[in-house]
Amino acid sequence: MDVPVIILLIGLSHSQMKVLVTGRVEVEARCPLGHFPCGNMSECLPQALQCNGHKDCSNGADERRCGDNIGWADLFGRTLQNASPVNLYFLEECYLQEYPESCDCIQTDVECVEVDLQDVPLLSPNVTWLSLRSNKIRVLSDFVFQEYPALERLFLQNNSLQVVSEHAFVGLHNLKRLFLSENLISSLSPGVFGDLNQLEWLMLDHNPLSILSQDTFTGLQSLMYLSMVNTSLQQLPHPSFCQHMPALDWLDLEGNQIQTLNYSILKTCSKLEVLLLMDNRIRRVPENTFQSLWKLAELNLSTNRIKELPKNTFKSLSKSLLKLNISYNPFLRIHPSHFHHLTHLQSLALEGIEIEDIHTKLFLPMKNLSHIYFKKFQYCSYAPHVRSCKPNTDGISSFEDLLANIVLRVSVWVMAFITCFGNLLVIGMRSLIRAENNLHAACIKVLCCADCLMGVYLFFVGVFDVKFRGQYNRNALLWMESIECRTIGFLAMLSSEVSVLLLTYLTLEKFLVIVFPFSNLRPSKLQTGVVLASIWLLGFIIAAVPLMNENVFGNYYGRNGVCFPLHSDRP
Repeated sequence: MDVPVIILLIGLSHSQMKVLVTGRVEVEARCPLGHFPCGNMSECLPQALQCNGHKDCSNGADERRCGDNIGWADLFGRTLQNASPVNLYFLEECYLQEYPESCDCIQTDVECVEVDLQDVPLLSPNVTWLSLRSNKIRVLSDFVFQEYPALERLFLQNNSLQVVSEHAFVGLHNLKRLFLSENLISSLSPGVFGDLNQLEWLMLDHNPLSILSQDTFTGLQSLMYLSMVNTSLQQLPHPSFCQHMPALDWLDLEGNQIQTLNYSILKTCSKLEVLLLMDNRIRRVPENTFQSLWKLAELNLSTNRIKELPKNTFKSLSKSLLKLNISYNPFLRIHPSHFHHLTHLQSLALEGIEIEDIHTKLFLPMKNLSHIYFKKFQYCSYAPHVRSCKPNTDGISSFEDLLANIVLRVSVWVMAFITCFGNLLVIGMRSLIRAENNLHAACIKVLCCADCLMGVYLFFVGVFDVKFRGQYNRNALLWMESIECRTIGFLAMLSSEVSVLLLTYLTLEKFLVIVFPFSNLRPSKLQTGVVLASIWLLGFIIAAVPLMNENVFGNYYGRNGVCFPLHSDRP
């Protein structure tokens, strides 16, 4: 999220967020499962027509509140509307008596960006805003800012800064924002921020801070936002991370090397509302890890190495958690009790996770869920009460239709007709016209029969597409688990396997005849019959095996709406 947006949002109370995100329209109760109201109208539309980029409700309500911002966008807009107007008359005037000529000054703000400064410049003591971004300052010596007690914003990003002396920030009692991102700081002395008791924002992103102690943050009683993105941090300061930051509200630790989380590390972070731990190396999360985080509204554990989560991991967050992301933990096993207590949850991300025992009861306790994200499009069928489910297509099917677009719908009928009619025509012509090689002609007719089965398969796909037109999501589960789906999938697999085997046999036969023209390698009528029968038998076995052992293959033909395993779902 952009820094200006976060600056405006971080001060919002948890109660404000909760009121906004839980303001669901009560008229949903009169819509059937899988349907949602058009605002305050009596009209209901299916999940498939929600947030699809087209206004299907007469009042356009189906395309409102589609962004997964859990109310952030509304709050951001209100904050901008309530912002005090800027007096442009005095905007260009500088109130400082002393500042470098290479820098720009507006009122009490000084900007020295990319001017090759090697040291902190001399300024008037009434400076309140100082940007020294993208310079060549490598060392912050002791008491370097002591003469600027009115300073409220300090920007030191991208300076190749290596050393921050223990007393560098002494005297900055009014500083509220400190940006130290994109430097080369490898260590911070305990108490280095001791005088920053009014600091609300601390940005340490992209520094090689592999190890920190909890005493590093001594004095930060007012700190609300701490960002340490991509700092190579191997573990959180312990035994108690927030001991010196009792007001910490937002903690961003994305892209580090953290492997361990536990209750003792987070026990003093009771004010925390946003905890971002994506792209780390976390393997294990003990059951009581989040027990003290009773205000936590957003938790992101995506792109880690978590294999198992205790059943009650999120139980202590039942009254506060609004957004949960555990995506891209590929070996994580989802248990029904993981979400049983999360009745206030609004957004759930499970992308990149194979859910073996998925069923509708898994998501029903989350009555307020409005956004959900899966690995597979087919999983959306198990969450019909959720207004926005992604992905909403697998490239073939969509929420509305078995075949997602007009090109597929037309193509399936055209190909079915051409396949059936063309192959039947070949069979008829081969039967009427006398062939020089009857055995070869027989093989061609058998190949046409196999191809005809594919035409039959395409024909039935087209028929069921018409049957489910506009309401596919409601019938998707029943369809993919039905006998009809498995039967036409079996026919398609039989057709493709027999065709491939027959073409291989015919190619091999022609190859031998060409390479050895004077040898008597032509198969007899009996041999040809045996080969053809064997090919059909082998094709039948290959197509039938997935139906005989569902423990190994699962619903092999029901992995997508067209009942054909077009690609492998497993590594």
